[in-house]
Amino acid sequence: MRAVVKYGRQPGNVAVQEAPEPTITPDQVLVEVGAVGVCGSDIHLWHENQSWEIQCPVILGHEWAGTIVDVGENVAGWTVGERVAVETAAFVCGQCSYCLTGAYHMCPHRKGYGNLIDGAMTKYVAVRPGILHRIPRGVSFEHAALTEPACVATQALTVNSRVKPGDTVVIQGVGTIGIMALQIARISGAGVIVMLGTDVDAQRMEVAQELGAHYTVNVQHDDAAGLLRSLGDGFGADVVVDCTGVSAALKQALELVRPLGSIVKIGWGPQPLNFSLDPLVAKAATLQGSFSHTYATWERVLNLMATGQLNLDPMIGGVYPLDEWQAAFHAMEIGENVKSVLVYE
Repeated sequence: MRAVVKYGRQPGNVAVQEAPEPTITPDQVLVEVGAVGVCGSDIHLWHENQSWEIQCPVILGHEWAGTIVDVGENVAGWTVGERVAVETAAFVCGQCSYCLTGAYHMCPHRKGYGNLIDGAMTKYVAVRPGILHRIPRGVSFEHAALTEPACVATQALTVNSRVKPGDTVVIQGVGTIGIMALQIARISGAGVIVMLGTDVDAQRMEVAQELGAHYTVNVQHDDAAGLLRSLGDGFGADVVVDCTGVSAALKQALELVRPLGSIVKIGWGPQPLNFSLDPLVAKAATLQGSFSHTYATWERVLNLMATGQLNLDPMIGGVYPLDEWQAAFHAMEIGENVKSVLVYE
């Protein structure tokens, strides 16, 4: 089978290569990939500027959905032909205190698809049944492949941080996670939603406006802090969501958050801070990291998809055959697409 493989540790060391079809253990199922989303982290891996551990070579892709085509003899409750969305936690130990208390996404032995275990930019993937979710009727594979980034935003804004009705919410970054955070903030009752982007985000800002952003600010040209001072009581945002991973964004978040407000940081980035965190102390604000998601979050997001509360069509800028992965990656990198989706052809 063909696969999009990161084969080396130099920038650009990604290509379509032949890979062996996986064989399942008695405790796994085999899933044929129906669609796989391109994540910003895949683009980082393409350019060798990721800040997390990987194996190499590795098949990319962790945002995906497909159809069960084989079931191990020890697996109960799943049958061939079922359509499923699949979590990213390909392996967890099942024995540590995090696994045993339901926080398996924090397992110190966790291995994710597309970085430490071969991912889904290919035809078949072996899966442990504990991370399978049935796709609701009427939800396409292309939409189901966006479950994972929607879960990242949902975990951040409804579990690790709490957006309340009437809140002023600032979202830094207009990529997939940022747009998903916008939709979750809207569903959660945010009163005002402000999206911050840069020159490259012009088209994505239009999508953000379509999906409910009240204000879009290009931080390279406009004064986000000035806008926040003009809203409500002028003290700033109740919640700032950092989806960029850029150190300058966290510095800006400290300026934009109101006293006793909260900053939830989703984005990864290797840069050092090089600024003081004293404003966090002075404002008695909360800085909360948010990583991954759990089973309950996935079920909630799939329900949101089933009921049409997540509008995904404007986010998908193109569906590409696997061999055109580079065009799909590039379209996201230059801001042409919020999300690119690959299919095996």
